[in-house]
Amino acid sequence: MPDLDSGHIFLTTLAPIKPGAPKDDPQTSFEQRARIALAELPTAHQSPATEHTKFNSPFARNTRNHLARMFVLSDVVYNGRNTQNTLVARFRRSPPPIIPQHVDELKTPYLVFCADVDAVLKDGDRLPTTLSAEQQREVRASYAGELWRTMEEELRAVYSNCYGFEHVNSAEQFGDYLDKCHVETTMPFHDYYLELPEFHNLPLTQLIIGAVAPLAIGLFSLVLWLFGIATVPFLGLSSLATGLFAILLGLVLAVIFIRYAIQNGEKPLAPAKYDDLPSVLKALYLQQKFADFFVENQAKSDTDLYAAFGDFMSEHEPLNTRVKTQKPGVISSTHPGNVNS
Repeated sequence: MPDLDSGHIFLTTLAPIKPGAPKDDPQTSFEQRARIALAELPTAHQSPATEHTKFNSPFARNTRNHLARMFVLSDVVYNGRNTQNTLVARFRRSPPPIIPQHVDELKTPYLVFCADVDAVLKDGDRLPTTLSAEQQREVRASYAGELWRTMEEELRAVYSNCYGFEHVNSAEQFGDYLDKCHVETTMPFHDYYLELPEFHNLPLTQLIIGAVAPLAIGLFSLVLWLFGIATVPFLGLSSLATGLFAILLGLVLAVIFIRYAIQNGEKPLAPAKYDDLPSVLKALYLQQKFADFFVENQAKSDTDLYAAFGDFMSEHEPLNTRVKTQKPGVISSTHPGNVNS
């Protein structure tokens, strides 16, 4: 299913950027102003180079973003000429290679926003296995509202350079705006599975036999009819009628089976047990704390180790994802400021 997989919404929106420049700043185009606004967004504390910078990414202000990316798309990439067989092109009298082919171009630059978020209406909800189109729209609207509440200033600085944003003044209107810019996404951005789920396997052999068997019977019956045998042996049915009916049945079954295969492939995978962002952050926190515990308790007796592990469990509360967990947008739980305590 587009946009939804493993309990997450894979959001992609393209907002067209205005042409020209504002009257109060004619030297800077709207496209350049959008690029400047994006450049001014602080980077998350996601690497040693950015870990100690003063400000964190505004997307780290909520606990739904697994990934978020914004960029300006000025035009599509030219992948070169459409290839063709030289001999075939010669016989078809295709235009010679020296004549340029049509090149796709965008009519305006776009502000592209991609996000991988928990498909929930409010924090703490369980990740869903499947959602209808309307439920997906509600999740996108809820996420847009969360963005508006946590980073309205930054959103205005970037999106004020785009068509239609001048009418956006609330979280609900921002959700409607993003929905107009929404395009379907068919490729997930992440995979947290500890154990792979059972995929939607097709009974391929049975499907092939189910479609081919009537076609084979139909062809056999038509061959009998061509050789003047009016009835099918053992069945006593008209060979012509049987052949036509069997072939028609085989074609209908083939269409049904193909549609079934496509629908089966569109089913989203179920979410993993610890796939939501709070669980991922808690896992990162526990991973680091348990590494420290392992180092600090080398060579201890069984009794002391047992007691120390009990203290570790009491202090860090592994099943509680709301406290003693790593904050979003940071690379390490070492600094106390990076921990929700």
